[in-house]
Amino acid sequence: MNSKKQGFSSLSDILDRFEIEEDKYISREFQKYGYDLAVELGDLEHKSLYIKLAKTTPRGKLESARRFVKDADSARNKAALFMWKLKQLNATKS
Repeated sequence: MNSKKQGFSSLSDILDRFEIEEDKYISREFQKYGYDLAVELGDLEHKSLYIKLAKTTPRGKLESARRFVKDADSARNKAALFMWKLKQLNATKS
């Protein structure tokens, strides 16, 4: 009979086994939205632009432009298409 007892693992050891994604520098909702938008458009290089747009532009316009790009599956440059559509939406008075 094997009488070896295994001790308990510490909580930090258990948590270290999991990959937990942290948003260290995101503290506001608009920052998260802008970052997620940059990821979706494949333009992380300009994430600060999307964060600024999320802060200053009405969310409805951003969502309309995002849905337009999402519907255009074959777009080569999603970021450029998004900016074009956003410019078009801003030109129309609503």
